[in-house]
Amino acid sequence: MKIRQLAPMLFVADVQRSINYYKHLGFEVGNTFAAEGAAKPTWAWLQSDNAPLMLAAANEPITPTEQRVLFYLYTDDVKTAHAALTDAGLNPGPITTPFYAPRGEFQLIDPDGYVLMLTHT
Repeated sequence: MKIRQLAPMLFVADVQRSINYYKHLGFEVGNTFAAEGAAKPTWAWLQSDNAPLMLAAANEPITPTEQRVLFYLYTDDVKTAHAALTDAGLNPGPITTPFYAPRGEFQLIDPDGYVLMLTHT
């Protein structure tokens, strides 16, 4: 057996809000689904290069302090990404340079409290 791809699926409070947020990170909508009678999508498939991401409407309230997973997103230029996200008003954390990320990394927290770590390729 060989896994060829991993696609995380995040349960979010508002799928459309999360689509709009993840567009700042270069994700484009590949597909959406709205449950019968729903005004907004209840599921979405997003893609940025080789990075897929699924979003699904949560059935229960989202508690940001209970999100127990980190998502590492890789970019070519950490400083440029940090500046763009700052300009977009997304409040990224400071760039740090731990031993495993000598060109830097920073934390970004999405609207539902998921921790995104942006670092270099």
